[in-house]
Amino acid sequence: MTTPTEVAQRFYRALAEGDGQALFDLLTDDFEGVVSKGMPHGVGGEHHGRVAMISAVWGRIDSVYDVEVEPAEFLPTGDRVVVLGAYRGSARAGDTAVDAAFAHIITVKNNQITALHQITDTVRWTIPA
Repeated sequence: MTTPTEVAQRFYRALAEGDGQALFDLLTDDFEGVVSKGMPHGVGGEHHGRVAMISAVWGRIDSVYDVEVEPAEFLPTGDRVVVLGAYRGSARAGDTAVDAAFAHIITVKNNQITALHQITDTVRWTIPA
């Protein structure tokens, strides 16, 4: 059986590779995402369903930013994994640098992600380069 940490690691690989199908397959239909309020481009708040999270959050961020999601530590706790890491990169327009720590709380059930709660310093997404 796959552990929640292994599922989380597959999630970060899919993000790094820009593999939309793998992301879609990893998230449940009833996926619940919470993104830190204050994130740029209106992506903060609650997002219901995997399509909403993939298109309205990650797709929007990817269209505006060239950012790497760098997980550094995986802390398993039952069916959840707390992942500590950093976002690093810049706006595609070149006017904003991104260097922001994050904590992701990922909930896994039946080898899929049912929820992700993102906590990050949103101000670090708006620092001029």
